[in-house]
Order: sequence, then C-alpha cells, then structure tokens
Amino acid sequence: MKISLTVMAALLGLSATLAQAADAVDPDRIVFAATGDWDKDGSSDLAMLVAPAEGSDEDNAVYIYLNDGDTDRLKLKTVVPNKVWGDLTMAGRAPSITALENGSILITTRNDSVGRDRWEQKLTVAYRNFDFVVAGYTYTSYDTLDPDNTTECDFNVLTGKGKSSGRPVAAKGEIVLLKDWSDERGQTVCNKG
Repeated sequence: MKISLTVMAALLGLSATLAQAADAVDPDRIVFAATGDWDKDGSSDLAMLVAPAEGSDEDNAVYIYLNDGDTDRLKLKTVVPNKVWGDLTMAGRAPSITALENGSILITTRNDSVGRDRWEQKLTVAYRNFDFVVAGYTYTSYDTLDPDNTTECDFNVLTGKGKSSGRPVAAKGEIVLLKDWSDERGQTVCNKG
C-alpha cells in the first residue's frame, strides 16, 4: 500500500488527537487512508479504514477526521465500527478509501481472487447536514465460469434513481447516515432491475 506524504503527515499530526480519542487507533491497524476536503471549508481532512483488533471477527471501521479550522488540528468526527469488508491477508480482497474531486469519499470493497463469483462494491460518502451519508452505491459482479452471468448496478441513494444491468431502477430517495447503511439496502435496489 502506498501512502502519500500528505497522508503520512496527517497521520503523524494525529498523534496527540488519537491519544485523546476514546478509541485510539493503533497505526499498525490502518488499512488505507485518504485526505480531502470533506466539509468544503478549504482545509484538508482525513478518512481511514482501520482493521479490527487481532482475533476479532468484525469488519474494518471507518474513521473520519475534520480539520477544526481554528487550530488546523484534525478532530475525530465519525467512527463507524464493523462497516467495511475486506482484509490484507489475501490478494484481491483489500478495501480502499479514496478522495473524490467533489469532496466525497469513495469506499471500495472487492473479491477479485476467491471462488468463481467476483465482485466490486463502491460507496460514495458525502458530508451533508453536519454528518456523513451514503450518497451513491455501485455494485458489479461476474462469474469466472459463466461470462453471461454479470451484474452492473449504480444508483444515487439521495434521489433513489439508477440502473441495474442496463434497466432503470427506482427506490425512495433518502438520506442514510453511513453508520446506518447496510449493503443489503443497496442489493435490494439492485435486485429490482
């Protein structure tokens, strides 16, 4: 995994903040990190995927920090435990987090290596009304033994509109906090197509 100098500087600058956080992050558990301006205030913010403690059967947590603007310190805004599937123990299963140009966060999970069913899921997370919500959901899959068995689904959670396997899908547009999101919610919409 490559970590940019900006991300590394942000992580190092978090030492004092993390030590004060209720659930301090062990740097060895950071799976992926990205910086961007999530709240569009002109300051750099941080989002991280953090692996669960050793021996836990939970999924990765999402930690999101916002620059407070006054002291230029990153302050923990959101922790969502047990949210993002994936691990670094096997190739093709590592989750990632990326900053999008529009200030949103893209969380990607995938299975590119195990079994015949391969898939990729992307959650677009946006800062709305002082919290982080799932704004978009994208899911693709294919069967390694049956090239005709594929799925492509992409929809806007806020509007409820999208496409699944080339056909329009519609659901009730809603604001779903990242902490309240479940992958089943996205799959339900995709299966309408």
